[in-house]
Amino acid sequence: MVGEDEGEISLLHPFSGVQIELPHQNTTVDYDNHHRTGWKMCFILKAVLSASPSHTSDYLLMVIEGNVRFLSFWRLGDIRWTRVTLLGTNRMPTAFYDLIYFNGQIYALKYPGDLLVFDVADVVGPQPTKYHIVAHIPLEPQHLREQLYIVESLGSLFKEYKMMSEHMGQEIFEVFQVDLAAGKMVETRELGDTAFFLGANTSLSVQASQFPGIKPNHIYFTDDYFVTYLAYEEGGGLDMGVFNLADGSIQPHYNGVSLSRFCPPIWVTPTLY
Repeated sequence: MVGEDEGEISLLHPFSGVQIELPHQNTTVDYDNHHRTGWKMCFILKAVLSASPSHTSDYLLMVIEGNVRFLSFWRLGDIRWTRVTLLGTNRMPTAFYDLIYFNGQIYALKYPGDLLVFDVADVVGPQPTKYHIVAHIPLEPQHLREQLYIVESLGSLFKEYKMMSEHMGQEIFEVFQVDLAAGKMVETRELGDTAFFLGANTSLSVQASQFPGIKPNHIYFTDDYFVTYLAYEEGGGLDMGVFNLADGSIQPHYNGVSLSRFCPPIWVTPTLY
């Protein structure tokens, strides 16, 4: 997703250049009261598609938006964003950290540790959306101010905590494999041939043996702490590296300095579409 200063946003294919215009940010519910720090470019924090717009017109775009991290969605032809409310509660839940599309469903990771799942077919508005909680892990005190992620790898879901430090290069990651059948999460420090990529965009995984130079059992992370981008004149972008899940060490993956006030670094995975 790309945006303009006045809140206009669109989907952009980074290689073909094709853009799909989306409803203005101010079509979200109660926009003025939930505008993130007054910076329109930071209003939408995460986004996930249920299918490629290059292949079909029947797709869902779900986003985390606003200063309290609501869920909203859009389908082709909609003129405004629709806020997700939960069936049976009539509540608009908040504090979502990450989203992923997996096996025809959208999984949403919510503070303080709930993993919610929505069938894409049930996400139609504005009626309340059916959902269920597939796992719940209460956060320990050391996790309360940290980043949370969810990523799919080889048919399994993993939940990650990033515990930040006052000093760059001293972050700690904890990884939990989600047991959907049992509704629980089990900590692991062994990903085998897998490497995770975490940051401001959708979390992803790759098999290191298929990509020369990628280290297995490592987490590649970018700076997604938006406060540094907005609060400092030089911007943010220093909090990046490669975390060794086995021994907790961190090495740089980019040796230069690339700071920005508006553009957190993102991971791009080229595809044929």
